[in-house]
Amino acid sequence: MNILVVTGSPRKNGNTEIMAETFAEAAKEKGHEVTVKKLSSLKVNPCLDCKYCFTHDGVCVQKDDMNSILKDLDKADLLVIASPIYWFDISAQTKCFIDRMYAFGKKGFHINSIAMLLNSGADGVYGAAEAQLKAISSYLKWELKGIIKVPNMEEKGSMSTSAGLQKVREFAQSL
Repeated sequence: MNILVVTGSPRKNGNTEIMAETFAEAAKEKGHEVTVKKLSSLKVNPCLDCKYCFTHDGVCVQKDDMNSILKDLDKADLLVIASPIYWFDISAQTKCFIDRMYAFGKKGFHINSIAMLLNSGADGVYGAAEAQLKAISSYLKWELKGIIKVPNMEEKGSMSTSAGLQKVREFAQSL
C-alpha cells in the first residue's frame, strides 16, 4: 500500500512529527511504501477558491509546496493526517492542507482510506478533529482506518517516552 503521511505541526521535531515518523517506520517494516510530508518545513497557503484546479486536472494556481504534496496524494492509497490539537481542533497548518485538497474536488482521488494521528496537552479535546475526519471519510466514501489520540503531551518531545507511541506502532503494523 502507498501511504502518504502529512504532519501539521509548525513545531519541527515535536510530538506530532515523532508520532508520524514512528508510524512511517512501523508501516515500512510491514512492507508499505510511505512518504512523510512535514508542513513545518513546507509552505502551504490557504485555498483561494479560484477553481483553477477544476480546469487544470487538479493543479493549483498557487506556486507553493502543496503542488508537490498533491503529486504524492495522487499516488496514495491511504492518507494519514497527523496534527496536534490547538484550541480544541487541528492546527491551522493542517486545516490549510485539508482545504487545499479541494484541488482534486473535480478530478477525484486515488485514495480509498484515511486515518489520523492526534496529540494534545489534555484529554477530551478531540471532538472537532474526529468529526471533521469522519465527515471527510463519509463524504468521499473513504474507509476510516482509525484515529489514534495521545493526550498529555505538554512538552516538546514528551511523545518519545509516551506509552501512546506503542499504540501508533501497533496501528501502523495492523494495516
